[in-house]
Amino acid sequence: MKLVTYRKGAVEAVGAVRDDGVVDLSGLAASMLALIEGGPALLAQARDYMATATTTIPLSEVTLLAPIPRPRKNIMCLGMNYAAHAIESLRAKGLPEKLPAYPVFFTKAPTAINHPGAPIPLMPELSSQRDWEVELALIIWLPARNVAPEEALCHVFGYTILNDVSARDLQTNHQQFFFSKSLDGSAPMGPWIVTADEIPDPHALRLQLRLNGATMQDSVTSDMIFDIPTCLATLTRGMTLDPGDIIATGTPSGVGMGMTPQVWLKAGDVMECEIEGIGVLTNQVEG
Repeated sequence: MKLVTYRKGAVEAVGAVRDDGVVDLSGLAASMLALIEGGPALLAQARDYMATATTTIPLSEVTLLAPIPRPRKNIMCLGMNYAAHAIESLRAKGLPEKLPAYPVFFTKAPTAINHPGAPIPLMPELSSQRDWEVELALIIWLPARNVAPEEALCHVFGYTILNDVSARDLQTNHQQFFFSKSLDGSAPMGPWIVTADEIPDPHALRLQLRLNGATMQDSVTSDMIFDIPTCLATLTRGMTLDPGDIIATGTPSGVGMGMTPQVWLKAGDVMECEIEGIGVLTNQVEG
């Protein structure tokens, strides 16, 4: 199932996307977080309702929002989780080209969330090195603590696309990821969540990013250094993951920082993030 948060007029609601439009699910859940927290029983109800609904809203008549417009917690992210990207990042910084021995975690603030089709603030007064990163993001379903790798995917509600827009100069200046990746609007996400049952193997998906029509990133999720079960097992050894938590699983090579000469986002640039089995997330840089 493809699940969306959408706005029609002044009303914001959760829905399911069919070929003939959006089925309003607001009678079952007030928000995407409420739908996720309802567990398997509520999702089954939503699936049955979607299949039998006789009324839909044309997709062209709604505005899609980020599936979870305001997460309750920071977005958790994997850094340098694709080998070629790890190498290009280290090389760009003049550091030894050594792959991480353990997953590298950081977070983005909830206020970084942005919507499909929404402009991304450039903030030239703050950064002159804005960069792109297409990522597969997963949404936690069942509370997770001390999860065994073989059970980890049972805790995943679904998958979406996240563009981890980064300010590389701030990353260098402050010597950490959080601020440089948490600027307002720097985490466009969507266009929807595809439930986990429709993506049996999240490690067999092609992901791409096109900048003004030119392909910059093109890889497969099987190239992750640390797969999703490993990352979830690692995180839940000492902390609890809650329903609705968002985890971005890292980006492949092809970011602007790794190019010679380096390429940075500018006003008017259009980014299309595409992941097989999910869809396309498109955003334009403000200006």
